[in-house]
Amino acid sequence: MPDEYVVPAAPRPTVAVAGATMRFAVRRIFCVGRNYPEHAREMGATNVRAPPFFFMKPADAVIESGAVVPFPPRTADLHHEIELVVALGAAGRVFGYAVGNDLTRRDVQLNLKKQGKPWETAKSFDHSAPITAIAPAAAVGHPSQARIWLEVNGKLRQNGDIAEMIWTVPEIIAELSTWFGLAPGDLIFTGTPAGVGRLNPGDRVRGGVDGVGLLTHAMAAR
Repeated sequence: MPDEYVVPAAPRPTVAVAGATMRFAVRRIFCVGRNYPEHAREMGATNVRAPPFFFMKPADAVIESGAVVPFPPRTADLHHEIELVVALGAAGRVFGYAVGNDLTRRDVQLNLKKQGKPWETAKSFDHSAPITAIAPAAAVGHPSQARIWLEVNGKLRQNGDIAEMIWTVPEIIAELSTWFGLAPGDLIFTGTPAGVGRLNPGDRVRGGVDGVGLLTHAMAAR
């Protein structure tokens, strides 16, 4: 390994681990699209049981629970998407679980879809992945049924159960591994239930997966 770089090496993004001082170093962030039938329906899908698909966010999109999230530029329709997050550890095993918010520039996404263009700019922007501390599987097990929900300014927006996922966590990992070499440090956002909606500057967001974690963050005022 070189001792010096032509530009300073960026620090590796990390996420807190519940009950520990050590942190989880993030390698990559994978996301599952349309993994809840009712969300697929609200997004206009005609075949809500079609196989889910994958996209990615940069590792440095993570931002800790409790933070004030900078409001992204170039959108007039920023949406929340509460999700169960899987954190991969050694030997392809699940290290633990967290709660994340897959922030989405919905207007950008829909416009790019109409043009048949990729939509990274709708999903992969700075600070687009607020996330709780990771709860080790040794402490919380491997949840397959739990309430998943999100409130904005105290009003319930999303309310479902992770049991509604089209693909389960083991199925997601198995399918992803046919496309990518999964490794320790990878995070997987597993999809969102119905009820996604607009966030405005100054909004307060609170959501969770029961038994896993509670995510809170505020959207910065412009």
